[in-house]
Amino acid sequence: MACGCSSTAMAERISWYCALLVALMLVLSSCESSTSKFTVQQMPQRNTKKACDDIYMVREGETLQTIIEKCGDPYIVEGNPHIQDPDDVFPGLLIKINPFTNL
Repeated sequence: MACGCSSTAMAERISWYCALLVALMLVLSSCESSTSKFTVQQMPQRNTKKACDDIYMVREGETLQTIIEKCGDPYIVEGNPHIQDPDDVFPGLLIKINPFTNL
């Protein structure tokens, strides 16, 4: 090399370049580790298979509460004006299930 520099000046310049390279590597590695802390969370997938048909027939042993839990429609009473008493649900009774509230 014909730069007219002394060997100590050349060594000093190389050490500065090495120090800059190490500092750059540290900065880049800290950026990578900080971005890895953020994870992408997926939205829970909605069950596309309906638990109940739009018209549901009450079976033996079912109550309005068990049907609400099974079909995922908490507004069964409001959507079925023929149910006067929520405790008076009997086998064979037809109930309209709101398909928009099914889970």
